Amino acid sequence: MPVIATEKIPPTRETSLEEAPTPPVDLIFDDGEPLESNRHRIGMNVLIDSLNQAFATRNDFFAGGNMFIYYSTEKVKNRDFRGPDFFVVLDIDGSYPRQAWVVWEENGRYPDVIVELMSPTTAKIDVTTKKDLYERTFRTKNYFVYDPFTPSSLRGWCLDHNQNYQEIVHSERGWLWCSTLGLWLGTWFGSINRETAPWLRFYDSNFNLVLLPEEAERERANQQQQLAERLAARLRELGED
Repeated sequence: MPVIATEKIPPTRETSLEEAPTPPVDLIFDDGEPLESNRHRIGMNVLIDSLNQAFATRNDFFAGGNMFIYYSTEKVKNRDFRGPDFFVVLDIDGSYPRQAWVVWEENGRYPDVIVELMSPTTAKIDVTTKKDLYERTFRTKNYFVYDPFTPSSLRGWCLDHNQNYQEIVHSERGWLWCSTLGLWLGTWFGSINRETAPWLRFYDSNFNLVLLPEEAERERANQQQQLAERLAARLRELGED
């Protein structure tokens, strides 16, 4: 069943208090449809969590996934919407969470980057209907698709100066450069949340894996342990116990 929240539409600059509609609007935040697989769910969270980790010192972005983007030209909720698996909006106030991304309540801002995690049932629409929407209506700068069960499926597009999508060429590693974020997108084979798979991950410009928060914490703990062991060894050399 859909998750529905009751909300009154606030007046906008074009609408006076007297003209503002008073009946509550049932705003859908979840279509009730499960993700294709547990791997898709983990993959979506990996992208969100690692992007938040990469931009940990910034507060001018919003990263979301599996949540609706409302873009009705008539500013009508529950009519025109999409639910990308992962998206990022830059140069906005990212200090507070959103249950949905409502374009006309965000100064007309659309996602700058979108990733769709494909499956056999969505692959065709992901590279046709959705791609056309993200190119022509959203004007999303970078769009990527990836099937978590098929490592060779990664594809991406970037808007050119004519606002048309041009397919991004793979690097020698098989990765794609996301110029909007200044990060690589590539596969990483390993275990996350007890599932071993070829995950879609972010890498920095020097080809270093962008760590998840728990991975970064483990790395810090290992570094501290190594430092303590080196210090203990040095003290023993100096005759200290």
